[in-house]
Amino acid sequence: MLLGLYLIGRAAVEPFVINMTDPADYRLDWGGPSLAGVLAVHCGPGIVAAVLIGRKIRSSWRRRTALSPGER
Repeated sequence: MLLGLYLIGRAAVEPFVINMTDPADYRLDWGGPSLAGVLAVHCGPGIVAAVLIGRKIRSSWRRRTALSPGER
């Protein structure tokens, strides 16, 4: 879970850290030389982690609300 939160934070910050208007800024990054590749490599895992964590939270919330008040 901690790794997932790190990846989500990194995905949120990455577009603001690189200069998207200057290809020389991200050309040598992982996923380069294209901007789409750089964003996919740096933001993709965070998006996947957000989806997985969200599904886990939603399923545990649904399971908890499905129990009757006496079973909690």
